Amino acid sequence: QVQLVESGGGLVQPGGSLRLSCAASRDIFAFGYMGWYRQAPGKERELVARFSRDGIVTYADSVKGRFTISRDKARKTLFLQMNSLKPEDTAVYYCNHSSNWGPVWGRGTQVTVSS
Repeated sequence: QVQLVESGGGLVQPGGSLRLSCAASRDIFAFGYMGWYRQAPGKERELVARFSRDGIVTYADSVKGRFTISRDKARKTLFLQMNSLKPEDTAVYYCNHSSNWGPVWGRGTQVTVSS
């Protein structure tokens, strides 16, 4: 089974930026959806951004214009560039791959936006 490992989280001030990375153990971009979700304390996990198998990108309304998802197929890595961060972006961010074989999740990386 594929493994996903996130990195790049941390503490940042409001208005700052972070870049998250998700390294996959094998090339899975062509199979299903791959993207980022987040879960804040006391809230349900929600979609942030994702690629479809055909490369179509979907963003949550709350992050449009601030976050950018990208991928490097050769490096089997997914990225999430987060700019103009707000306190409400504070959450654990998870990398996800979903296909006919079911979902695969990384362990998550904490992003905290606070002054």
